[in-house]
Amino acid sequence: MSAMEAPASPSAPRAFILVMDSLGIGATADAARFGDAGANTLGHIARGCHRGQGDRDGLRRGPLAIPNLLRLGLGHALQECTGAPVEGIEMPPSVTGAYGHCAEVSAGKDTPSGHWEIAGLPVEFDWTCFPDTVPAFPETLSDELVRRGRLPGILGNCHASGTAILRELGEAHIRSGKPIVYTSADSVLQIAAHETHFGLERLLSLCEIAREMVDPLNVGRVIARPFVGDSADTFARTGNRRDYTTPPHGPTLLDALQHGGGDVVAVGKIRDIFAGRGIGRSIKVHGNMALFDATLEAAREQPHKPTLVFTNFVDFDTLYGHRRDLPGYAAALEAMDRRLPELEALLRPGDIAVITADHGCDPSWPGSDHTREHIPALFFGPGVSPGSLGLRHSFADIGQTLAGFFRLAPLGSGQSFYPQLNPNGR
Repeated sequence: MSAMEAPASPSAPRAFILVMDSLGIGATADAARFGDAGANTLGHIARGCHRGQGDRDGLRRGPLAIPNLLRLGLGHALQECTGAPVEGIEMPPSVTGAYGHCAEVSAGKDTPSGHWEIAGLPVEFDWTCFPDTVPAFPETLSDELVRRGRLPGILGNCHASGTAILRELGEAHIRSGKPIVYTSADSVLQIAAHETHFGLERLLSLCEIAREMVDPLNVGRVIARPFVGDSADTFARTGNRRDYTTPPHGPTLLDALQHGGGDVVAVGKIRDIFAGRGIGRSIKVHGNMALFDATLEAAREQPHKPTLVFTNFVDFDTLYGHRRDLPGYAAALEAMDRRLPELEALLRPGDIAVITADHGCDPSWPGSDHTREHIPALFFGPGVSPGSLGLRHSFADIGQTLAGFFRLAPLGSGQSFYPQLNPNGR
């Protein structure tokens, strides 16, 4: 009988994956292919704060203050990635975590690819992306969406920043009843509509129709972008966003753990990203601090079977990275950093946690898209041996390492460094 098939125990192993969505730590070797050579989300935030570019009255001032993340090894991982000291990062005298930086194997720099690769399933094929033209969508697709959705037409039909297009077209949407349909550099079709004037349920139904329509095109996601407000100055997106993602094309760590008798608790948009695959329980809350609260609640539980708690902290990406808001990003990093000791205090002997990301979104970079960067891998917990994990050649090393932690059969991709994390075993 394997460890995963053994009778349930009150000391069942637990792992926590905390994805700081978009916290890249330096351009990858292939970044030039994406127009991202030189991008560095964390490095440029630290440098900007050191030079006063991160100051904002009523929000924050001064150098970037993330002592707990640095103690876990984030600064060391950043410096190993860049090969030189980073302006605005003061290295701690010692670290308590095992730290590394991971390059991406997947063909894109999108959210599903990053998360699936973390879970041991790289996306080595190309998603279909819509061209940066007007119109962006094929006429047959637009016409079919109008027909099946019983719409008076659509607005947008272009590449756009989600907040900018609300300011531009939100009022016209309310007047006309036409939803705003747009895309980006990712493989995505997004539909924005007013929760009251158009209706939230109607928007979600429309996105389900769109998901069916783009399946043959190999499009990664359809995203519902509901918003509220009365004018361009007051429009704001709500927490009722919904991602309709194509299911993973193969098994992931989540599937393996479920099939082995364990459980997966998805916090935030994790369930959407994996299209529900391998998820035992999903907790949907809005905002980084609420997401952290939900993660702490899960950490206070006493599971009776091996459990993975998987959380995506989306605000870093949607509120600050895409909006190129360096002070906001810095303040959000500092807010999360202050709360990390709360999670550390709840980790029990045998638990393990990792802080990572799914791509970059450098707030100092031109445009509003993701950036092709390494991601951090910061492992910590009562039994974790601190030190450098070096360069990892795939995000999948994280998933493979957790498969080793849970004593699962090896995943299809990635190299485990679990023995290095816990040389004495658990």
